[in-house]
Amino acid sequence: MNACAVLLAGGRGTRFWPRSRTRTPKQLLDIVSAKTMLRETADRIAPIFKPNQLWAVTNAEQVAAVRRELPRVPRNQILAEPVGRNTAAAIGLAAIHIAQMDGDAIMAVLPADHYVSDAKRYCKIARAAMELAKKQGNLVVLGIPPTRPETGFGYIERRGHAERISGFPAYAVKRFTEKPDPAIARRYVQSKRYFWNAGMFFWRVSTFFECLRKYLPKTWSALGELQQSIGTPGYSRALEKIYPQIENISVDYAIMEPATRHGSTENVFVLPAAKIGWGDIGSWAAVYELLARGKDANVATGDSYLLDASGNFLWSPKKFVAAIGVRDLVVVETSDALLVCPRERAQDVGKAVKWLEEKRRSELL
Repeated sequence: MNACAVLLAGGRGTRFWPRSRTRTPKQLLDIVSAKTMLRETADRIAPIFKPNQLWAVTNAEQVAAVRRELPRVPRNQILAEPVGRNTAAAIGLAAIHIAQMDGDAIMAVLPADHYVSDAKRYCKIARAAMELAKKQGNLVVLGIPPTRPETGFGYIERRGHAERISGFPAYAVKRFTEKPDPAIARRYVQSKRYFWNAGMFFWRVSTFFECLRKYLPKTWSALGELQQSIGTPGYSRALEKIYPQIENISVDYAIMEPATRHGSTENVFVLPAAKIGWGDIGSWAAVYELLARGKDANVATGDSYLLDASGNFLWSPKKFVAAIGVRDLVVVETSDALLVCPRERAQDVGKAVKWLEEKRRSELL
């Protein structure tokens, strides 16, 4: 069967302010290497997907930058949403275009801003997921074995025993859960029956369409109308008119959760993506944890002098930084802004962005 990968590349990544801006969000930043996270993602799956098998969904502000990062991907396969409508709509937009070009292809739906250290093993697991997704009606998700009682991720609960797909275990999914409180997260980890939901999905186009028809009929109808205009001079006008009317909901809530409820006809599976070195890299603190070479080590990008300092993350590529007697700080400098916060408060950086939005400080957004 034909296969393709859809890279979801439309988020803003507000917790990476001041580097992350409307036109240069997290996935377009070189956060963990010299490459942007989008380019890292595309290179990681290159053994499976050729450039003409890649699709990306982004927004109007970022589409030019995404095209520059993916120069070998056909321009018409980098899709721009006129407004953000969450992941169900973004995947649906890609699906109607793929259906027009490749028919009932297998879709690998992947976030464009995650980190994976073992790309070779990751590709083997992804191939197994695609094999399982070939069967009509199968919905497949990769689950990350939890290493701590994390409250910032959704979880996937598996059922009983595994079957083997290309040498990897695959479990039927019992349910998807929302982000838990700490006590529940601890129970999840201790039970060894739960995985983190990393948002990496595999299915046939026809399977996804059937789920839309069943669980999101209004979205299914709107996308069907939009599909009729693909390849015509009226497509852009139709996109601007129809897309804002689509329901604003994630694919997890819209499809994966109802597909595991009693009476559903879909077969939902989770493949444990173990030992791939996965990281969501959701904040500057997470970047520090990835790059730090030992407990209390400092991570500095650029010229710096550190005295009696430990556990700091310093990003200032153009200015010399002297850090004396400080510990566990995040300092990120750009040409027009400076972020200073304790590492443990890195999740709150998004609140600064919200404040800037409320004050209409567009020059800093």
